[in-house]
Amino acid sequence: MDESGESGRPRSDGAEGTRPRGTAGSSEQPPPAEDTPEKAARPPRDEPDLPAAAGRPKPTGPRPQVPTEPAPTTSAPAERERAPYEPGERKKAPVPPKARKGPGGGLLMGRPFGVPVYVAPSWFLVAALITWVFGAQLDRVLPELGGTRYLVSLFFAVAFYASVLVHELAHTVAALRFKLPVRRIQLQFFGGVSEIEKESETPGREFVLAFVGPLLSLVLAGVFYAGMRLVEPGTVPGVLLAGLMISNLIVAAFNLLPGLPLDGGRMLRAVVWKITGKPMSGTVAAAWVGRALAISVLIGLPLLNQSGALGGEAQDIGGMDTVTDALLAAILAAIIWTGAGNSLRMARLREHLPELRARTLTRRAVPVESGTPLSEALRRANDAGARALVVVDPDGDPMAVVREAAIVSVPQHRRPWVTVSGLAQDITEGMRVSAELSGEELLDTLRATPATEYLVVEDSGEIYGVLSAADVERAFVKAMARPS
Repeated sequence: MDESGESGRPRSDGAEGTRPRGTAGSSEQPPPAEDTPEKAARPPRDEPDLPAAAGRPKPTGPRPQVPTEPAPTTSAPAERERAPYEPGERKKAPVPPKARKGPGGGLLMGRPFGVPVYVAPSWFLVAALITWVFGAQLDRVLPELGGTRYLVSLFFAVAFYASVLVHELAHTVAALRFKLPVRRIQLQFFGGVSEIEKESETPGREFVLAFVGPLLSLVLAGVFYAGMRLVEPGTVPGVLLAGLMISNLIVAAFNLLPGLPLDGGRMLRAVVWKITGKPMSGTVAAAWVGRALAISVLIGLPLLNQSGALGGEAQDIGGMDTVTDALLAAILAAIIWTGAGNSLRMARLREHLPELRARTLTRRAVPVESGTPLSEALRRANDAGARALVVVDPDGDPMAVVREAAIVSVPQHRRPWVTVSGLAQDITEGMRVSAELSGEELLDTLRATPATEYLVVEDSGEIYGVLSAADVERAFVKAMARPS
């Protein structure tokens, strides 16, 4: 029925796993020791200094970057705002943004073109409803079938959703042709969804990607019409082919309506995008048309059914059929309205994602050896204007990142007796993040290896600093709060 991009929020794109929590800064830092390792990460230029380092000249040259707790100080309110943790205070860091979840799994039916196809549990409810309704119609057209009419109706329900699957496969093939990854296809209550994970690069591709679905439905309607001309009217094959022809025409016509989340809405978005040069303008226009369409369906569909304009007999207001029409219209309107709103939110998210850059979010860090007392490590970090600690081996190679939450959990009087090795998390391959990552690529990388801190490195392998999952969360929320 439509296709949905998946970018998303650190939507842990479906799978969630352990969600990263924020790293801790340090708050107790005397003068630097002479044995501080020389190897360090370059600090980002736009990162504010720690309160305790205010007024001191910035160190020059490459420096490591690791989140350390700001030193306790009687500083101005603006300074204290950068030091969220006081000694001994516990505070949970915000959970990093999750990626938007797609429709829930279902029964795996196959992998055409390498894309998994699922049937949602709600489909079985719809199949039963179609079997019952179409069976009642068969009883009027072919009364001699008796109870067998429900088997014929069930076959019609399966064949109809096979047509819907062909519609979605058209979107999938076009997306793969344009090198857009497709996560899965799902058949559900009202049609199907092709989960395309990235947005089209041009309005022309967007238009083609949206149009191929209704086009295939129209082609199928033509095929069923041709088949209907080859069989005897009033027979089971004739009735089935006629029903499939009409249902595919309805699917095509409905999806061509110019409002998101329908295919026609995506085509309208592409046209406005082409005219204005702004994809967001196209999304806003198509989403509001979709909302107007939802209201029209809510009000207009019951009125059309009651008047007999859709081919049935005129109905008296207040009967059971009126209630059924109103319920169906409400469900359709809700689906369209919600889909339009989701399209707006996803477009807004994509618009702001490029603002998330590993290089600008990374904290300065200092390297410390595993046996260094926590208090001494925090003093070195504060003196260097850093907010993170990286545990290195005697050769200066990074081994682990000291966890912010672990630092906060150690009382101040215990810090001289606790070594940083007991508070560190070993650096796995997935915890090494390139400083060049940004946007959706950065979020996908963090989702793949949930952690509270990540070591940020240059392409050459040189340490750049430490990225806190909590900092990514805060930057994400701040970006999403800004108007488009």
